[in-house]
Order: sequence, then C-alpha cells, then structure tokens
Amino acid sequence: MSDTAAQASPREHAAGRREQLRIGDVARLVGTTPRTIRYYEEIGLLGEPSVRPSGAHRLYTREEVEQLREVMRLKQLLGVSLEELKTLLSAEEARAEVRRQLSREDVDRERRRELLGEALSHIERQLELVRRRAVELQRLEQELCDTRKRVRRKLREHEDPAPAGARAQAAP
Repeated sequence: MSDTAAQASPREHAAGRREQLRIGDVARLVGTTPRTIRYYEEIGLLGEPSVRPSGAHRLYTREEVEQLREVMRLKQLLGVSLEELKTLLSAEEARAEVRRQLSREDVDRERRRELLGEALSHIERQLELVRRRAVELQRLEQELCDTRKRVRRKLREHEDPAPAGARAQAAP
C-alpha cells in the first residue's frame, strides 16, 4: 500500500474506488470551498473537470484532486498571487510534458538535448519567482528584526524606574 493510501480517510478510499468526486466532496477533502475551486477553474489554475455529464454535477478524478492540493500548497507556501501561481504551474506542466517525452525510448540524442534545454528554461522561470519571493521575505524579516530591536530598546527605557535626569542628580 502506498503512503498516500495509508493516510487516506475512509471517504478518500471510497472516492479512490469510484475515482470520481463531486465538487463539495473535493472541497472538504482539500480544505477549501466549491466557490474557490470554480474560481480556480475560471482563471485557468485548474482545468475543467474531465468528467461532467450533460446537466449533471462536476465530477473530479483523483489526479484532479491532487492537482488542486498542489495548487493550494504552493499558494500557501509561497504566498504568491494567483497570476504568479499560474506561471509556476504552467512551467510545472511544461516540465511534466518534457519528462514524458524524455521517458520515451525513440527520442534521438539531439531531441533529448533540446528537451533538457526546455526543462532548464522552465526551472529557471520557477526559480526566478521563488527567489523574488525569498528576497521579499528576507526584507520583511529584516524589517521585523529592526522593529523588534527598537521595541526592546524602548522597553528597557521604560523598565528603569528613575528618569535619566534623576539618576544623574542622585549620583555623588
């Protein structure tokens, strides 16, 4: 049994057997709302569900649920805008396609080289976004450290019961 199967809830096991979940079930599983899922689909972060019979509820596969989990994990982890997240995910999808092509045995040496160059380009795009976020976080950390220093200094000043002038007069 895989790690994910061992961690799955009974509902997820049942969902895995039938391989299709309604949007409300998906929202509960990943900790969001159906409205958020629909919005992510509208703006292109997620594809439309692969299963949607005419006039019926949207149905989602296990792969689509995992894709949504990854979208939400990246958004939370990186704190990026939805547009930046879209850029990250499109690069990840492009890398996945490159991996699929590279896994084929009939790809000649020159084409492999081209594909690896494409993969490198996608990774560089993702790293640029992550590094930009890291710089912003470092700036915020420095601002907070500076503010903490000032607050601690002011706190020490307020802890001393005698005013500075009174201490100077009391000294012999």
